[in-house]
Amino acid sequence: MASSSSIVQVVSESTLDSDVVPSSLIEIAPFLRVANEVEAINPRVAYLCRFHGGFEKAHRLDPLSNGRGVRQFKIALLQRLERENDPTLKGRVEQSDVVEIKNFYQQYYKMYIQALQNAADKAERDQLTKAYQTAAVLFEVLKAVNQTISETHNHVDPDSSIMRRPKIHAAYHALRDTKGLPWPKDHEKNADADLLEWLQAMFGFQKDNVSNQREHLILLIASMHIRQISKHEQHPKLDDHVLDTTMKKLFKNYKRWCKHLGRKTSLWLPTIQQEVQQRKLLYMGLYSYGARRLTCDLCQSVFATSFIIWLLNCTVCWPEM
Repeated sequence: MASSSSIVQVVSESTLDSDVVPSSLIEIAPFLRVANEVEAINPRVAYLCRFHGGFEKAHRLDPLSNGRGVRQFKIALLQRLERENDPTLKGRVEQSDVVEIKNFYQQYYKMYIQALQNAADKAERDQLTKAYQTAAVLFEVLKAVNQTISETHNHVDPDSSIMRRPKIHAAYHALRDTKGLPWPKDHEKNADADLLEWLQAMFGFQKDNVSNQREHLILLIASMHIRQISKHEQHPKLDDHVLDTTMKKLFKNYKRWCKHLGRKTSLWLPTIQQEVQQRKLLYMGLYSYGARRLTCDLCQSVFATSFIIWLLNCTVCWPEM
């Protein structure tokens, strides 16, 4: 284990492991250690260990990031989670996170614990002890994923500990603004419906994928919010500058290729100021789910993305469905 002085160093995304955890967050070190151990075997399980056992637990331990090095550590962890969510989701073997980690836990228990139950020599007993520690961590993450899935039909729970962070709370509530959007007549709207559910209802996206995109989008916005807004500012609402910066980052390649091809982007904002934030979030939600999954070449991708955005524009402005 690194010394106290090295533990509190500014953490880069590439060095995020149990050796650089701030001393006030030492309880999350086992989760990050297990994430590193299983990453080569199952990157999605490693992601779940970092999110549920790392980020959520770090927030519970130090919600205001007052500890030395905690703020830098959380920013680095958020950036890593943002970067790894999509690729690990695409590589997931099972249909849901809860089944993925449940199966992994059961396989691990069978291979590394049951197989060593009758260990005789010291080396095998040491290996069994370590396997028990890893299995305990995996089980804790499995329980956390189960709880997340059961909360409000895969919606991010506003009462969960992670949602008490003002900047994540702000992103969550901004997504809840569905005022003025036309819903399909046969759609049973939930009481806590948000913009991602509207996109699901209008474009037929799969529920599990939409739930994962909701988590990804909230983390993306919150990560930008944490970097740009002082930790002493408790913003109850999503900052417009943060939203603009996030959207600029997300659509950077799309705009660049539109310019290269000599065509205008399909992005346009309402004249009514109250609707601007909603439209930006819809663009980001749709692009995150749809356009980023296109498997065509760059030129085709630009036209396909433009069509998706144009279709959204038409849908939002259509008076009745």
